[in-house]
Amino acid sequence: MSQNDLVIANQTFPSFRSDLNNALQALGSLNSGSSAPSTTYANMMWYDTTANILKVRSEADDAWLNVGYLNQSTNEFSILDNTKVSNTSGGQTGLLGDQSTSTWQTGTGTTQSLVSPANVKSAIQSLAPVYNPPLDIIAYARVNNATVNPLSTTFNSGFSSMIRTSQGQYTFTFTSARSSLDYMVFCQAASNTISRTQAVNTQSTSGFDVDTRVISSGGTTDENFNVIVYAL
Repeated sequence: MSQNDLVIANQTFPSFRSDLNNALQALGSLNSGSSAPSTTYANMMWYDTTANILKVRSEADDAWLNVGYLNQSTNEFSILDNTKVSNTSGGQTGLLGDQSTSTWQTGTGTTQSLVSPANVKSAIQSLAPVYNPPLDIIAYARVNNATVNPLSTTFNSGFSSMIRTSQGQYTFTFTSARSSLDYMVFCQAASNTISRTQAVNTQSTSGFDVDTRVISSGGTTDENFNVIVYAL
């Protein structure tokens, strides 16, 4: 490691030889040292031994430009992150580094650069349409005779009991209780005279009630219907 002002002064021969050797050693070691040379010149090289970074002086002699990293443990030269790739005119054409996640997700940037697999995945997911898988059916029944108790069904699954509590009122109990109110009930009446067939406010972890209504009077009536329960 050596640094020198690279100026050979008018001096005696022994001092001249020593000064010249120091200058040549400074050039041979790229002016290496833990701090910048005190005397600088445009385009001179300096190897910063503290940061292990090779630098070159700007043409205006007013700044140090980083060239690369020298790993002294593995004896490897590394290009610094976010090093710009330019054409012969100095116009940037790429970037040797990763851009922000928002840049990848926007998908409008034109600068070529490195990208991590995680950012590729994130960008694809942000641009891809959201896929909503179909709901799972956890119970269903077709009520064939809404006036009997227990209810008569063509098929059913997921219910331990289905009873008629009063006219147009029915209670369904699950075979296995739900852990929380994480289900949705869909009912469809078999007659056009029914305005709606629905689960009412007694929905719980063990089951639910169904109430059928008539369009004309708004009262309840017995009516055959289908019921399907979806997991949420």
